[in-house]
Amino acid sequence: MRIGAVAAHFGRDLDRALAKVRAIIDSARADGVELLVLPDATLGGYLTDLRDPRADLPPTLAQDDPRLAEVAAAAGDMVVCLGYTEAAEVDGEPVRHNAALCVSGDGVHGRHRKVHQPLGESLAYAPGDRFEAFDTPLGRLGMLIDYDKTFPESARSLALDGAHVVACLSAWPASVTDRASRLPQDRQSRLFDLYDSARAAENQVVWASSNQTGVLGGLRFLGQAKVVGPGGDVLARTWSKGGIAVADVDVEHEVARSRRVLHHLDELRPDSYVAAGREPS
Repeated sequence: MRIGAVAAHFGRDLDRALAKVRAIIDSARADGVELLVLPDATLGGYLTDLRDPRADLPPTLAQDDPRLAEVAAAAGDMVVCLGYTEAAEVDGEPVRHNAALCVSGDGVHGRHRKVHQPLGESLAYAPGDRFEAFDTPLGRLGMLIDYDKTFPESARSLALDGAHVVACLSAWPASVTDRASRLPQDRQSRLFDLYDSARAAENQVVWASSNQTGVLGGLRFLGQAKVVGPGGDVLARTWSKGGIAVADVDVEHEVARSRRVLHHLDELRPDSYVAAGREPS
């Protein structure tokens, strides 16, 4: 499988974003990419202020918005993951979700709503409540949205549900509390890379990590898209600029090889772990 993980900037203009998505898909197709992972908030951009984001919220799209159907049509035989702000209802009240969608020309293969929320994100989005893998023409995949990958249980849930590839779509900024003068020295830059390799290695899965680039409001995004093998090894990456990290991976072979002697999912000892929902001491 040829996997492409995208680092790119997307803002509020939906028409411009859609044109950019089509151009990236066309470029990736010419390069033989079969799975393309675009960033979180591809359509409409992310928040501009994590402390109080309500002054400049992204536009929302319903699940049946024709723009999403246009992306699926443009994908054709390629599987494409992208992020957007979803308009939904909870108990009859309108809410917005930070959402990810996986499509091809055959239609929708999977959806994910971001579960874990940093800082003031809860002022803008309602959280999701589950992690589920899904079947695609390329095999079984799972999706996470940026801060979800901070929590090992998120990726572990997808791996236990049979995902051999995890697409992690991000709009991950540099630190908002302790900014470094250079992005590679930023604390969040180091964590972003660390989580990508750790989650791939501990679950023995292939990991495709996309991210926004550039500046939106008060946030400066890291880029650093990458494809990681099931041993935690970075197979391809971008830096802080826009680009596509492309890697050829025999997913089933590499996952099986990594689990041949040490199979982390089979060797779990759940009876020894802290029970779900238990308050930490």
